Amino acid sequence: MGRRSRIALRLDKVGVPAALLLFGAIVLLPFATAKANRIVPGVANDFLASLPAGMGPVLLALLVGCAALGALRLGPTLRVGVALAGLVVLLLAIGLAPGVLAAPENPYARVSPASGFWTALAAFALLFTDALTRLRPGPVARLALLAGILFVLGALLATGHFDGLSVMREYAVRAGTFWSEGARHVALAYGSMAISVALGVPFAVLAWRIQTLRAPALAVLNVVQTVPSIALFGLLIVPLGWVALHVPGASALGIRGIGAAPALVALVLYSMLPVVANTLAGLAAVPEAARDAATGLGMTRRQRLVGVELPLALPVILAGIRIVLVQNIGLATVAALIGGGGFGVFVFQGLGQNATDLVLLGALPTVALAFASATVLDAAIDFASISPKGTAP
Repeated sequence: MGRRSRIALRLDKVGVPAALLLFGAIVLLPFATAKANRIVPGVANDFLASLPAGMGPVLLALLVGCAALGALRLGPTLRVGVALAGLVVLLLAIGLAPGVLAAPENPYARVSPASGFWTALAAFALLFTDALTRLRPGPVARLALLAGILFVLGALLATGHFDGLSVMREYAVRAGTFWSEGARHVALAYGSMAISVALGVPFAVLAWRIQTLRAPALAVLNVVQTVPSIALFGLLIVPLGWVALHVPGASALGIRGIGAAPALVALVLYSMLPVVANTLAGLAAVPEAARDAATGLGMTRRQRLVGVELPLALPVILAGIRIVLVQNIGLATVAALIGGGGFGVFVFQGLGQNATDLVLLGALPTVALAFASATVLDAAIDFASISPKGTAP
């Protein structure tokens, strides 16, 4: 009985379900799907059938070993290493599948990751996230880890390891369009964030000074936030179309009923509530002692705002900006429905053509962009939360 208790104590509450999920994904679920072309139903293949005879058992043993280690109560640093190793092995394995499953005589043959790959990817991501939460790395370490992950992915892409997969075949046909739509997606997401910060922070400061303005302003912004994104995009088509027709020079500036203009306006409107609310919350959290000290030093109201209140409120303001950016990266995908462009172009083309890999061509970079942006802003929040002496203000 005592021996069983000692063994049980070595197991991890998160690691055991993740390991079981990994075992099930690798052993029971199909790993890759082979299709004669991009839209017909495919044939599911298990892990060993998807990989070369010499490599399959080796990679399977490595994945099983990583899953077994993940179930144990290891140190957080070691758990991060195990999860990352498992993710790398998984990516190496899926990149080898097209060489086995795609018929050389059929140039239209496609190989896609199946449910087993995605389930295993989610399980390793769960192990990695749990270990990272326990490790609590500093902002520099998180940025270094992000850079390392992006480097590994970039290296695998640069070497052509994934070129045989269907999603990369879709990319090869649309490489030029992909980068142009990607630039539009970034411009919409980051541009709307910049505009909302430029408008929202001064407005929040004004609402902080004029208390009677706060409740009505937040009420209006809350109403805007409740309108579904596609509905708001549609509602802006008529007024912006009228502006384009009747205001001289508006059309030349790109203001039209459809396209990037209504998408940008809608994203700015959606962004205002988090920016204004967090700025107000940050200003409210500034200690009265800090304000009294600034006043005692002879600072004017403006100097106190710029030199004391806004710097102390900056972590909370950055948290609102983080919400805005991640939200807008996702919402910019919907902008493709009104001609706004972005990665949503591939998502909706894929849905219309029943081409899952074309959907992934738009969805995967959107997720990666949101993840990278959130990590960078999280690090910025931590930097802003540290006082010159290294303690929280």
